This record gives sequence, C-alpha cells and structure tokens, in this order.
Amino acid sequence: FWPKGFTTSMYEKVLKDASIWTGYLNTILYTVLGTLISVTLTACAAYPLSRKDLFGRNIFISLFIFTMFFNGGMIPTFLIVKSLGLMNNIFGFILPGALSVWNVIVVRTYMSSSIAWEIQEAAKVDGANDFRIFFTIVLPLSMPIVAVMILFYAVAYWNSYFNALLYLPDQNKWPLQMVLREVLIK
Repeated sequence: FWPKGFTTSMYEKVLKDASIWTGYLNTILYTVLGTLISVTLTACAAYPLSRKDLFGRNIFISLFIFTMFFNGGMIPTFLIVKSLGLMNNIFGFILPGALSVWNVIVVRTYMSSSIAWEIQEAAKVDGANDFRIFFTIVLPLSMPIVAVMILFYAVAYWNSYFNALLYLPDQNKWPLQMVLREVLIK
C-alpha cells in the first residue's frame, strides 16, 4: 500500500519518446484547426436558420434534424472520405465531424431567442445587407454561445481517436489519443 521509493524513471521514459511529442503536436493542430472550422460552419449554418424571414426555414430545419437522426453510417462516410482523397490527410480527420447538427440547433436557438429581431430589422432599414448584419451585429452579440461552441468542439477534437483510427493510417499523423492507445496495446 505504501510506496517503497520515489523515482522519475517512467516520466523520463515517456518524455524521451518522440511519438508522444508528435502526438501532442498533431492533437494541438487538429484541435485548433478543427475547432476553427467547426465553429465557423456552425455559426454560418445557424444564422440563416435563426432568421424569421428565411423562405422555407422549417423545411431546412427539418432537413438538418433528419440528418441528425438518420446519417449515412460509418461505411458510406469512409467510402466518401476515401473517394475524395482525404485518407491520411488532416482534413480527412477533421471534415467528417466538422458540423454537429445539435450544436447548430443550440446556436440557432440562442440567436433567435437572445438577439432581438428588431435590431436586425433596424440594420436592414439603415441599409445593411445580411453579411454585415451577421458580422457586425449578430456575431458580436453571440460571443457567449460561440465560446461554448469553442469549448464543445475543442474537447471533442482533443479526445477524438476514432476518426484517426479510420482515416489516418500513418502513425506520424496520429493524435495523442492514438499514440496512447498504441502504448496500451503493446
């Protein structure tokens, strides 16, 4: 029960392993780039769905929700990634899970319930187009939900190993979680 001595030999062994450092760098790269892409896609998808004047809004929302419940599955996704030439590529790791429909719904709900529609109408009357309204009014007012989405996506990318297992056969491109999995298997 009581330790017999103090040693740092295992820390030295881990810190000398180059694959651990490569895994850390890859994980940091995948997390930063993936989070940036995912938050951008989520905000750009949620904003039009939050607008009351979007023609066919309920149809688009229904299509999004349909894909949340009935996705293609692992094999069709793998075949698409392979046919697009994204195997053993950083984008093959990031893009299959870049957009979460649940997160789009959360951001859409925030934008439609927390940002007054009258502010957007007033900007439209003053001559602002939809892009200007999004970037100068809606996005700055949506920073709390953007921060939450950054946290959600960053944690998801940091902990992700399954996409690496499927799409990154090169061990030099593995994130830290795959490197640690390999250490446990050996």
